[in-house]
Order: sequence, then C-alpha cells, then structure tokens
Amino acid sequence: MAARKVTKKATKKVVKKTAKKVPAKKSASRKPSKKVQDRATETLRRLKTIYPEAVCELTHDNAFQLLAATILSAQCTDARVNMVTPALFENYPTPEALSVANIGHVEELVRSTGFYQTKAKNLIGMAHAVMTRFNGVVPHEIDDLVTLPGVGRKTANVLRSVVFNLPGLPVDTHVGRLSRRLGFTIEEDPVKVEHELNALLPPAEWGEFSLRLILHGRRVCDAKKPMCVTCELADICPSSELPRAQMARSAGGRSSRSR
Repeated sequence: MAARKVTKKATKKVVKKTAKKVPAKKSASRKPSKKVQDRATETLRRLKTIYPEAVCELTHDNAFQLLAATILSAQCTDARVNMVTPALFENYPTPEALSVANIGHVEELVRSTGFYQTKAKNLIGMAHAVMTRFNGVVPHEIDDLVTLPGVGRKTANVLRSVVFNLPGLPVDTHVGRLSRRLGFTIEEDPVKVEHELNALLPPAEWGEFSLRLILHGRRVCDAKKPMCVTCELADICPSSELPRAQMARSAGGRSSRSR
C-alpha cells in the first residue's frame, strides 16, 4: 500500500511539472511610438515639398521594360542602366522576343552593368516565365513577381508602386540607410525595414515615400558624407551631425520661410 501511495504522489508531481511547460509564448507585436510616428509623418510632409515629383529614375515605357531595367540595376547605377536599355529593348522589345534571345548577345548588351552573365540569364529566364506562366503579361502580385528569375521583394515593390499604382515600398540601400538614420527602424534586413516603414505610413504613400527617400539619399544624405548643414530634415533627424543649437535656429528659419 505504501508503495502505491508514493507512486501516486510521484505521478502528481510529474504532471504538475509538465503542466508548467505547456503555456505558449505570446508573440509581441511592436508598434511604433508616437514620437517615431510623428517624425515619419513630418518627414513625409517635408519630402513632398523638397521633391514635388517623385519619379523613378529608370527609363521605361511599360511594366516589362521597368522589370528588365530593375533587374539590371542590381549593384549598378540607374544612369548606367539607362545607357544600356535602349539597345536591349530595340533588339528585344517584348517578353516573347527576349524569351528566345541568344544569351551571348544579351550578355554583350548588358556587360557594362556588371554581373552580366547572371543578369543575362535572369532576363531571359524572366521573359520565359512571363510567357509560359503568365500568358505574356507581367504579373502585379508580389507572390507572383518574386517567382520570376532575378526578382526579389524590392523589384516586385518597384513594379507595383511605379507602373501598377499599387501599394509597395521598395527598400534599397538608400531607403534602409535613411530609415535607420531617421530612427524609423534599427533593422538591417530589407524585408523587416519594409514592414516597419509600412506601419508608419498610409499604403497610398509607400511607393512615393521610397522614391523620395532614394532621391534624398543620393543628393543629400550620402552614406559617407551626409550634408547635414543643408539637409531640410536635420532638426528632426536623430543622427544629424549639426549641434542642437544650430538645428534649432535652422528649424526656426525654416518655419518662418514656410509661412
């Protein structure tokens, strides 16, 4: 009898210990603080004033051309891509034509953009996929776009926001760098940066906000030498190199000019 009682007690103890491990962890949803939200709203307002026209600097006439140009823009300047695409589109004006292109010829046409062998392979593969899986029409859904060779979320969001007028926030090196400097995120991963920026802005603003950040990154907020002295965002930027007193004076002058 005594042995049985011990067994029951031991069993109860085991059950209790097991029960303590069962509760699932709750996933914490991180919401932006009001301070960060307000800074993002003000940044959006100022960037609209600084850059009234938010334009994609890759020359294109349609979705196919922008898709090809964006694939070529990896590790390459838009200016260089714009020098290459006229000849590419003259020889291969449609997905159908590019899908059956000679890879050696495409390599020669895009050689100056760098990584030309991979890019030529991706261009032909992209065109073939558009023809065989999407009836010759470039898709507009992210889940479809990212299945194309050479296309990631950044390229997919470029297509969505620029030619399809759909919500999409492309995160390139400029967008990522400025978002961290402005205190919108601490993330390095582009997808995580995208999601955190999306939470700060209305979907209708995503695409043009990205384009304006890119313009500001190229013209003012350089990776190595940011021009904080002339930056219109210096007084609200946590990373500004200007002394606080100077930023206050600058903000005052800016406010009086805007009245």
